Amino acid sequence: MWALLTKEISEFFSTVTGYVVVIVFLVANSLFLWVFPGDTNVLDSGYASLDIFFMMAPWIFLFLVPAVTMRSFAEESRSGTLELLFTRPLTDLQIVLGKYFAGLTLVVVSLLPTLIYVLSIYLLGNPPGNLDMGGIWGSYIGLFFLALVYVAIGIFSSSLTDNPIVAFILAVLLSFILYIGFDFISSMDIFHTVNFLVLKMGINEHFKSMSRGVLDSRDILYFLGLIVLFILMTKFVLQSRRW
Repeated sequence: MWALLTKEISEFFSTVTGYVVVIVFLVANSLFLWVFPGDTNVLDSGYASLDIFFMMAPWIFLFLVPAVTMRSFAEESRSGTLELLFTRPLTDLQIVLGKYFAGLTLVVVSLLPTLIYVLSIYLLGNPPGNLDMGGIWGSYIGLFFLALVYVAIGIFSSSLTDNPIVAFILAVLLSFILYIGFDFISSMDIFHTVNFLVLKMGINEHFKSMSRGVLDSRDILYFLGLIVLFILMTKFVLQSRRW
């Protein structure tokens, strides 16, 4: 599995894909936080806070992560190299995990440079350091778990088709439904008696809980459950291709 993981990571950074993903994520966030005037601009708001970043990042991830994962299995299937991969001394789960951790590595690499934002806000505070670090680290942990889930969804979507574009669209759709779809469903009158339970089925509610700096075991178990579910479904899809 390690050989597959390193191969996938090297392929990401041997082409422009890996660099484009990192650059797009950083440029998009930087423009809204520091350049474009308005409510999202930290300097215009007058508050030393990264709340806007943690509000925008999940939406940027919603398109960025599927772009990273869309080729993982779809391209292998389209080019006919998936069958070759099956001949290697790897189990289906090891193949899935190799692809999964490769995609996750690229997403984490795109997150690391944003720590510069934390340092900048820390220094801009009045006095310097007047910052809710608990909330910030909680939000970063939430983004990490969000990336874990989005990558699992993207890998699963890619395993369903041999068309990377279809895999991208499917991953965006599934991620959108899980992230914010249940918020809309819970607001419907028909669910008014169980709206809290419906709300808790969506990612957004658990992400917001972590963003408050409180690491609740229920939130962690929710994310881990989704990750395991999509990884196992991807493994099942691969097994069905062997039949």
